[in-house]
Amino acid sequence: MQRRDDIRNIAIIAHVDHGKTTLVNQLLEQSDTLPEHMEIADRAMDSNAIERERGITILSKNTAVKYKGTTINILDTPGHADFGGEVERIMKMVDGALLLVDAYEGTMPQTRFVLKKALEAGVKPIVVINKIDRPGARPSEVLDEVLELFIELGANDEQLEFPVVYASALNGTSSYSDDLSTQEHTMQPIFETIVKNIPAPIDNSNEPLQFQITMLDWDDYVGRIGIGRVFRGKIKVGDEVAVMKADGSTQNFKVTKLFGFFGLKRVEINEAKAGDLIAISGMNDIYVGETICPVDHPDALPLLKIDPPTLQMNFVANDSPFFGREGDQVTPKKLEDRLIKQTRTDVSLRVEPTNQINTWTVSGRGELHLSILVEELRREGFELQLSRPKVIYREIDGKQCEPFESVQIDTPDQYVGSVIDSLSQRKGEMQNMESTGNGQTRIEFLVPSRGLIGYNNEFMSQTGGYGIINHTFEKYAPVIKNWEPGRRNGALVSINRGQSTTYSLQSVEQRGQLFIGAGVEVYEGMIVGESSRERDIAVNVTKGKNLTNTRAAGKDHAAAIKTPKTMTLEEALEFLNDDEYCEVTPKSIRLRKKILNTSERQKADKKRARSN
Repeated sequence: MQRRDDIRNIAIIAHVDHGKTTLVNQLLEQSDTLPEHMEIADRAMDSNAIERERGITILSKNTAVKYKGTTINILDTPGHADFGGEVERIMKMVDGALLLVDAYEGTMPQTRFVLKKALEAGVKPIVVINKIDRPGARPSEVLDEVLELFIELGANDEQLEFPVVYASALNGTSSYSDDLSTQEHTMQPIFETIVKNIPAPIDNSNEPLQFQITMLDWDDYVGRIGIGRVFRGKIKVGDEVAVMKADGSTQNFKVTKLFGFFGLKRVEINEAKAGDLIAISGMNDIYVGETICPVDHPDALPLLKIDPPTLQMNFVANDSPFFGREGDQVTPKKLEDRLIKQTRTDVSLRVEPTNQINTWTVSGRGELHLSILVEELRREGFELQLSRPKVIYREIDGKQCEPFESVQIDTPDQYVGSVIDSLSQRKGEMQNMESTGNGQTRIEFLVPSRGLIGYNNEFMSQTGGYGIINHTFEKYAPVIKNWEPGRRNGALVSINRGQSTTYSLQSVEQRGQLFIGAGVEVYEGMIVGESSRERDIAVNVTKGKNLTNTRAAGKDHAAAIKTPKTMTLEEALEFLNDDEYCEVTPKSIRLRKKILNTSERQKADKKRARSN
């Protein structure tokens, strides 16, 4: 069997923040790819602004480096489980996976998740123990953890014989030994291990074409771009080819452009052959998993599995009294078009119209997946309203089931009790607990996904910011009956429109926790705080002090209120009840009632109470 020794295809997989993108930077810098003296930005592969801010990879990305005449195609994959569909599809494009593990943290929930996907795909693994220079690094113990994880996940004998390299991606050093003193400023051990151990693609270029779409991109000039691997044969610009659709039908089209990858750039090419990772344009309704082949030789590859969404919420065109003040993308048509455009490249996202006017149900892989979409919309000038997130139920073997997640927590010992108590209240089931030394405990739980909505903020408060929580989708299991998570307290709701005053807020803050300070514009039906009671309380936050001859306005300067609680997007979504919206604009995050008029809302509340 002939192979293409001039090429290797490999994915880099890891838990969030274990250093994938930083390592890719070093491989780029130390390869024969970039012009001499060219500097590249820190975490250059994280090109999306939100990726750079949050320090995570959201979308899979391609790059290619040259090492001693061999082209190494590298795919940087997301480490977060919300983007697991990306990881799974990437494994179909590569022959090997470089598993990166933190020398201090060791194997984490998403290490398990991404490694499981790689082993199931049958790719050849290489293990890199990263951050070898980190204080408290324990590389030999971490290697034992990795081996145990391989065995636990059912790795075969060949996969268990994985090579190991030790590195500090941040410093650009690596070696074959876990002894820190052997580290040298070179990525050569990693390059050599890839070339030696990752199988070269089979060269069957003389057979009929098979090219499968694994990822999607969009360009305003050339339209939809399909990214994937040539599994067989050759493809040229100008070729007439057929797309084998998911429904079994075929469509013919002409290849208008081909792109290869080199360094951080996508470059136009005229031809590609078996083993190449390329991008193709020319047909606007190409979808993930479809196969491109010769018109006279239709032969489809098995369709790729795409993880179904587990969480959904309604996206509503903004109709609040402050509509259009801060954004320039405010019409329902623009919002709908933007959401549909997102589905062209994000195959794990679903957008469906509802029977409510200007409202769409958007379903995704989790809280992070959807909140990042909302953040992108804000930055593009959109105004919209969001309903409370809800998990997606499924019927399996005649039973209604809901998604459950595996949760791993590392926390100082003194917070263990409160963490266990809070997760138990959220219907979590403890699977394991062990001391990891230095006053730290690791706890593992199985928790229904709806119990984890917004839990991150509560967890950080419970552990004083010292806890680390990671969770990943585990399975669908029968629904837990007679339980619905959510806030227990009502809301403080403004009864009029105007500007909040210190005088009025002083009396209102005795009734709960304020979300606004003085001098903030409010409208009727806007939520200005959380009530200390279970019911909503209508409040006037715009009332000013009456001035008389004996009462000087200057005395108000001494008045003060407590610092209001500022809500992040995730906290705001967690706070919502079914009768409320989160209003999101480029500059503000506000909470409001769906029914703004106070008397109409009270009538609706009474009607709902009678029906219950």
